[in-house]
Amino acid sequence: MQKRRIEIMDTTLRDGEQTSGVSFTSSEKLTLARLLLQELKVNRIEVASARVSEGEFESVRQITEWAASEKLLDRVEVLSFVDGGASLKWMELAGAKVQNLLTKGSLNHLKYQLKKTPEEHFKDIEKVIQMATEQGVTTNVYLEDWSNGMRNSPEYVFEFLDFLQTQDVKRILLPDTLGILTPRETFAFLSEIVKKYPHQHFDFHGHNDYDLSVANVMEAIKAGIHGLHLTVNGMGERAGNAPLASVVAVINDFLPEAEISIAESSLFKVSKLVSAFTGIGIPSNKPIVGDNVFTQTAGIHADGDNKKNLYFNDLLPERFGRKRKYALGKTSGKANIQKNLQELGLSLNEEEIRKVTARIIELGDKKEKVTKEDLPYIISDVLGSDTHKQSVFIRSYVLTHAKGLQPSTTVSLEIQGKTYEENAQGDGQFDAFMNALRKVYRSLKIPLPTLVDYAVRIPPGSNSDALCETVITWKEKEREFTTRGLDSDQTVSAIKATEKMLNICQ
Repeated sequence: MQKRRIEIMDTTLRDGEQTSGVSFTSSEKLTLARLLLQELKVNRIEVASARVSEGEFESVRQITEWAASEKLLDRVEVLSFVDGGASLKWMELAGAKVQNLLTKGSLNHLKYQLKKTPEEHFKDIEKVIQMATEQGVTTNVYLEDWSNGMRNSPEYVFEFLDFLQTQDVKRILLPDTLGILTPRETFAFLSEIVKKYPHQHFDFHGHNDYDLSVANVMEAIKAGIHGLHLTVNGMGERAGNAPLASVVAVINDFLPEAEISIAESSLFKVSKLVSAFTGIGIPSNKPIVGDNVFTQTAGIHADGDNKKNLYFNDLLPERFGRKRKYALGKTSGKANIQKNLQELGLSLNEEEIRKVTARIIELGDKKEKVTKEDLPYIISDVLGSDTHKQSVFIRSYVLTHAKGLQPSTTVSLEIQGKTYEENAQGDGQFDAFMNALRKVYRSLKIPLPTLVDYAVRIPPGSNSDALCETVITWKEKEREFTTRGLDSDQTVSAIKATEKMLNICQ
């Protein structure tokens, strides 16, 4: 079968930034632009809307300057408007060479928002396209609210498309602006358009209001679409846009007629970076990039994996730069325990595994979380063995925080029977504590893992006066691991989690 190349245009930096509360800095936009084009290998990126702000202008200027140096400028796009050339002037100053011109794709929007006739709108569009051509700018055209246009005013849509065939337009962009399409409608509408205009390039831009964006993308490809607009983590207005990671996996696994350039192994890295930049966490059950999607929890599943990978599917975590995990909790069985013991290089006999399993189930019933790193402690406690002997103790600390003064910490640490004391300041009490800790370890020439994630929560069923749990993710060389601390004070719970880390790294 002859594969059909599908262009992927990532619009995280433009449409994704319309997520409530999200705003990228210039340096963040430049970092993501580089990753998207060079590492993830998307075909195009839409980076901003013209004339929004000085900050947006500076972001675009930096991106276009970098893209020009890498000969990628024709893959950087900006949303522009039918504004008599004002957007084009802005783009010229910012160094952008591709405009995605926003026009009205439904008669409803045209009548009630612009209050113009189709002829008047087309005439205004023609002027902008002519200016762009004279300026050396490539034009793609968005038909805003196209999906409602096809439902309620298809004659207008086809009149518009007929007009665009006479213009200097490279791509026509068909957005389901309000996320109202069903998969059946997506296929029907796009099939009709692609057949009617076989030599025109069409992109589909899906939104996720009914959680149908991925299904609609599948139907768009089957209908013959040439390009797709996606965002990292499905970011976007309201319920967001079609999510990049899920669409990539679906195309690669279920649509053999389509071919894309995306590097699957970089999806998770980019997803985590976007989450860090935006402060919006990735749902743990989000396909491909969620923390739990490659985690087996039920013991029967881990047992099945031991017996010819009975619970594997084609979504192997290694495709996305990840590893399969086996959770420890009240549904854990011996197989889960054994999988985690293997990773730690530990071995127990059948009776010992039975006892450890019973303790993990007991902790799960109390809603306590257990990680692989907790296993040595549990084994030591249950079996009375020295499988894990604590060698680092945080003996005492003083945390100070006063208005107008930088927080500081004095810490006393016992390592292998020797006591060390240091004082340091920081941006907060825990930051000051970590700075003091680093002083101790620097004097011993022992590297500490890097803190990569820090989360605080009140355990389920608790209240604001009860215990809080701090979960810290650390990175040591290529290994990432998590430790938890529980206390009524947030900083103390973080210190408890840190003490666990210090013993794991001994």
